[in-house]
Amino acid sequence: MVINSTSLNGLYLGFNATFNKAYEESPVQYPRIAITIPSSTRESTYAWLGQIPNMREWIGDRVIQNIMTHDYTIKNKNYELTIQIPVNDIADDQYSVYSPLVSEMAMSAKKHPDTLVFDLLGHGFQEKSYDKVPFFSDNHPCGRGKKAQSNKGTRKLDPESYAEARCKMMTVEGEHGRSLNIVPDLLVVSPQNEANARELLFADLISGSSNVNKNTCELLAAPELSAYPDQWYLLCTKRYIKPIVFQQREVPKLVCKNKETDDNVFFSDQIIYGIKGRYNVGFGLWQLAYGSTGTDTGTDTGTDS
Repeated sequence: MVINSTSLNGLYLGFNATFNKAYEESPVQYPRIAITIPSSTRESTYAWLGQIPNMREWIGDRVIQNIMTHDYTIKNKNYELTIQIPVNDIADDQYSVYSPLVSEMAMSAKKHPDTLVFDLLGHGFQEKSYDKVPFFSDNHPCGRGKKAQSNKGTRKLDPESYAEARCKMMTVEGEHGRSLNIVPDLLVVSPQNEANARELLFADLISGSSNVNKNTCELLAAPELSAYPDQWYLLCTKRYIKPIVFQQREVPKLVCKNKETDDNVFFSDQIIYGIKGRYNVGFGLWQLAYGSTGTDTGTDTGTDS
């Protein structure tokens, strides 16, 4: 290939088409548990978090729901991935060998939110949500002098602990003491816990007894949770709000420095291709999630640090 501005720009257009195709085709898991909210500023504050409104009988005047305001803020962060290609490889028509690398870059960019979302879930026993306590906690305040509620366990995943988690989620109450009608539909586990989870959800018999938990929800085994092998999470994902928030400011895109006068070309004989994205993740509603550390084999003690 003759190295000039026209040929280098044509190469970029080809790589960009490869990038966009791979980005579009790469599968991701995070939309199953995270709501995507567009962002137009450097940060967004979710003052409405904590509210799941319920209809009531209209007697007398309307009752305006007093929305509790919170200062839970998600700040966008910059993320990048950069490679360089020798100009001589392009001049010698070796550029086609880099197309798979560009496709891998696109997949990495597309799946990066998976890493952020599931890592946040793994840190949910320490990281605080909108109500100033850990996302998975025994002490979620409910206001108006009501007893704190829990979405946290410590037991390993087994039929009894799973059934207990379902019951806990389905009996969570709102501000006025009424059921929030939450039904869990997704069990999320680490790869190390997948076989156990599959038996729990899909086997006809467990230890010779009928499996009453069969098909009560779907299963998601996330490779990103391999650092949290014992933890497991039961989630409600069919509502308009989800347990996690993925806040997107800028969708990742491919850019390059390929002008003959660019320093990287002029001094180093290298063309640089890079990706930049801008986004972040945060917690949504704790009421839609239950998490267990998986550290105990007995009954949960109901304590929280």
